[in-house]
Amino acid sequence: MIEAVELSKEFGEFTAVKDVSVFVPEGEVLAFLGPNGAGKTTTVRMLGSILKPTRGYARVAGFDTVTQSIEVRQVIGLLTEFPGLYQRMKGSDYLRFFGELQGMTASAIESRTEELLHRFELWEARNKQVGTYSKGMKQKLTLVRSMLHDPQVLFLDEPTSAMDPHSAKLVRDAIANLRREHRTVVLCTHNLAEAEQLADRIAIIRRGHIIAQGTPAELKQQLLGDPLMELRLASPMNGLVKHLNGKANVVAYGEDWVRYTVSDPAQFNPVLLSELARQNTPVITLSEIPRSLEEVYLRIVESDQHLEKAIQENRAAA
Repeated sequence: MIEAVELSKEFGEFTAVKDVSVFVPEGEVLAFLGPNGAGKTTTVRMLGSILKPTRGYARVAGFDTVTQSIEVRQVIGLLTEFPGLYQRMKGSDYLRFFGELQGMTASAIESRTEELLHRFELWEARNKQVGTYSKGMKQKLTLVRSMLHDPQVLFLDEPTSAMDPHSAKLVRDAIANLRREHRTVVLCTHNLAEAEQLADRIAIIRRGHIIAQGTPAELKQQLLGDPLMELRLASPMNGLVKHLNGKANVVAYGEDWVRYTVSDPAQFNPVLLSELARQNTPVITLSEIPRSLEEVYLRIVESDQHLEKAIQENRAAA
């Protein structure tokens, strides 16, 4: 559904995006992660036919983003980080205006507007001026605008910013529903927990290029290594740590607990539990410690920073 090959954008001598390549199939949610200024928004603007790339190309739903920009805009919904709003318009009039721009019929606009405003709890405010809406309400209204014409692809830049927890959950539920309807979503967010919950794949952007890409599970395996297990006993360890060393990698332990990593827990853990049962050692729990996307993100960014520093030092030495 989305194909970008070596997409690059330069503003004068400044390179905002460099050689970004992504492929997003129908029904997948891709999350772009990265610090401010990394190039996420510029990439989305090129994919949405707002900016023309300096090099490379992109296709959305089979349409070229440069030569077929009108067709691209008809099949996408776009929520920018700072959406423009006509403050004096009523919410319903605002949506009617954008529905007409998309070529929707009056009846389609009316039914779709009612459906989405009810879903995002804005129906009671439909006849109020947009300028009177709270920040969260305005954010939901622009999300409704991006979904109004039922697009095949949505680009959502910080969709839950300025929202209270309840409203943010409504948006996350909507994104999950879009995936079930085989819509394709590209999500830019700083909310790592949100990205982990919603995204099928993650692309981490830094200094304009993708430094890591994969499913959350793949990135965790690549960057964090073997699964982390925790064993808690109802009695002191009694030499268990020494027994584990060499068979597993012990990373931390206390009087009655131990954490270790092991490449094949499905094979190792049953043997360990059998040994503990044979010794009449009471076990409280043996479980895997969840590894967060935040750990992956920080590991990647810190490694990239160290690499950049080493490159700069080599250049200075030369």
